[in-house]
Amino acid sequence: YLHGGAYMMGSPKTHRRMVSHIIRRAGMRALLPDYRLAPENPFPAALEDSTTIYRALVEAGTDPATMAIGGDSAGGNLAMATLLALRDAGDPLPATCFLLSPWLDLAAQGESCESRAEHDPWFKPKDMPEIVKKYCSEFDLKNPLVSPVYADATGLPPTLIQVGDHEILLSDSTRLADNIEKAGGDVTLQVWPEMWHVFQFFIGQMPESKKAIKGIAAYLQKQFGAQAVAQKPQEDRAA
Repeated sequence: YLHGGAYMMGSPKTHRRMVSHIIRRAGMRALLPDYRLAPENPFPAALEDSTTIYRALVEAGTDPATMAIGGDSAGGNLAMATLLALRDAGDPLPATCFLLSPWLDLAAQGESCESRAEHDPWFKPKDMPEIVKKYCSEFDLKNPLVSPVYADATGLPPTLIQVGDHEILLSDSTRLADNIEKAGGDVTLQVWPEMWHVFQFFIGQMPESKKAIKGIAAYLQKQFGAQAVAQKPQEDRAA
């Protein structure tokens, strides 16, 4: 699981609690990499870290068919970019992918950047230019590994996308879902009414967050079938 934080913040510690709720319900284990962050380590440092870690797991004997990759916001971008980089290099891909409010278009061409600007309390269009400058100022913002919404979506694994309909990145999710469908892939898009950016993070505080987390776990159990044996989560307690 690749944590969010605008490519410049966040860590395994900030996201451990939310991810623990997912894996307890799904009956899985999780690895949260402490990948390099901008501005000290701009693109493609984080992508190099994520692909290296995935390959190390496979080389150590982990079957890709038993693996999922996921992430939120910038981590959702990184998860999708990792899949694209692995696919293009001919690596075996994980069985499935799940994305929470992924930030997939750093060029900010989605209509929701304007139409949802007054609704999303968590992420604002005015915040984007400085973040993008620090993360990837020397690269084309429509490079598929920078902005995966511009990628050829052929050959991607089954993907779950959860997004709030009040967030400025709504269009990023809907456009990716369209791309995967047009490429003949398997995608499940869940648009949550009146929810904002990465609302799942508020597990233990909002019923919508709890329901969304349950939905992610159910999706993973469906993808892996009998391999996953859910554990009863300790409700509303820090992991």
